Amino acid sequence: MKNLIMLKKMYYRKGKVNQGALFFNLFCLTLLFASCQTKVDDKKTEQPPNIIFIMSDDHAYQAISAYDNGLNNTPNIDRIANEGALFTKGYVNNSICAPSRAAMLTGKHSHMNGKVDNILPFDWSQDNFAKHLQTAGYETALIGKIHLDGIPQGFDYSNVLPGQGQYYSPEFIENGIKKTYLGYITQVTTDLTLDWLDKKRDKKKPFMVMYHQKAPHRTWMPEEKYFTLFDDTQFTPPDNFFDDYEGRPAAADQEMGIYKDMDLVYDLKMLDKEKEIKTPYRGMFQRQYDRMTDEQKKAWDAYYDPIIKDFKSKNLEGKDLALWKYQRYMQDYLRTIQSVDDGVGEVLDYLKENGLEENTIVVYTSDQGFYLGEHGWFDKRFMYEESFRTPILMKYPKEIKAGTKINNLIQNIDFAPTFLDYANVDVPKDMQGESFRKLVSGEASEWRDAIYYTYYEYPAEHKVKRHYGIRTDRYKLIHFYYDIDVWELYDLEQDSTEMNNLYDNPEYASVQENMHKQLQDLRKKYGDSDELTQQNLERFLDAKGIEK
Repeated sequence: MKNLIMLKKMYYRKGKVNQGALFFNLFCLTLLFASCQTKVDDKKTEQPPNIIFIMSDDHAYQAISAYDNGLNNTPNIDRIANEGALFTKGYVNNSICAPSRAAMLTGKHSHMNGKVDNILPFDWSQDNFAKHLQTAGYETALIGKIHLDGIPQGFDYSNVLPGQGQYYSPEFIENGIKKTYLGYITQVTTDLTLDWLDKKRDKKKPFMVMYHQKAPHRTWMPEEKYFTLFDDTQFTPPDNFFDDYEGRPAAADQEMGIYKDMDLVYDLKMLDKEKEIKTPYRGMFQRQYDRMTDEQKKAWDAYYDPIIKDFKSKNLEGKDLALWKYQRYMQDYLRTIQSVDDGVGEVLDYLKENGLEENTIVVYTSDQGFYLGEHGWFDKRFMYEESFRTPILMKYPKEIKAGTKINNLIQNIDFAPTFLDYANVDVPKDMQGESFRKLVSGEASEWRDAIYYTYYEYPAEHKVKRHYGIRTDRYKLIHFYYDIDVWELYDLEQDSTEMNNLYDNPEYASVQENMHKQLQDLRKKYGDSDELTQQNLERFLDAKGIEK
């Protein structure tokens, strides 16, 4: 407007008026002003991005074909990376189900959000990113596994599994009311998500849905259509499958070995009708089997009974039994993932068919990684790479170029601030994660150079010692404590499988000293301390009824 007044004065100077020039320039400036105003208004009224946050449970990055490990084929999950970004260094803060999910919701480490293990309760009244999105006008939903007791807060709609959930005829809690759905858990979760997207949400609002699968969590019960998948595949065990754990006493003293700890019935489905195979967890698997319909049992028995008969006839022992267990484990574990991949494809297709693809952020991740025979193990918990690292794939056509690779140290505490950043919602100052929006769009390159890890659930299932540590781009320092006092140092560039503990190796003295300093600095930054660690230990021991 100021420019229009100045122009008018210029053309009336000395009483002379050039009306043609005046009107022409006034017309041009009016158009320019209107164009600028339209752009400003468009930005204010532009629909915030929708968010679909897909999380599976215990999905190892090794079992996603986008990571090129050659174990299986996940074309639909891969679509997210092919059309967006693949994160090569995604990590969790605490490799166990409930604490990881609490960190993802709150953007805080376990010692700050209070959910340090699977035993102690989670406080839903505390802040989480879904609550902020709700306040900002988003329609929010949580569907599937969350593994945090209590009624979810921050969601207009919730339909969640109680605890771990069941693969067949699963129970859900829909807005506080328990229901049982006939069918297979992965497909049921997908159907419920699609139903909410298509029929239950307010389509005038932007939406955020957390679409969270149980699979591939133990006991790896596959869907009927995938019973025979991988029957003709001979999986090659990792090079350290028969690890002797030399120099790593904490790794040696655990109960997550495929050979010595994997249950023949509960884990490997050897539920013989003669009841000759007796294992500690046979009854637990029997209850899962009994949830099937007669038709489902008939199909299950037709596939598994011949395998049971063959196994009993072989009387396997030692190395032969270990390798047999590994094959059975890999087959069923990967079969459950195939159903997860199908569900991802259905959701991506829905977005495309309904014109939502361009303005929807899609993230695929897992609550942590998983061991697929590395060190001879299954399960997670340790700070070693296979369970510490988690897959992250993300697409958002408006900002992320197809085929992007992110090699920075991203952690699950970063999801909450990132989602709020995309929604143009102020990130609370007490969130400890950082938004990686500018990193993934290519607008920024500076990022953290180290990440912090804690694990608290011991003494408990799988006997993984309590520990904490730090990882940089090249090195890792871990401290195991409570009934042990052991430090471990790894050079990940020279020893990617973490077989050689370099702690107190004189050649790495300066590295060791620097890693200790960085660990102290990071603990201080995140508000952790030995005193707080002791308090969390005492809370856990009280909850478990263990004498101090």
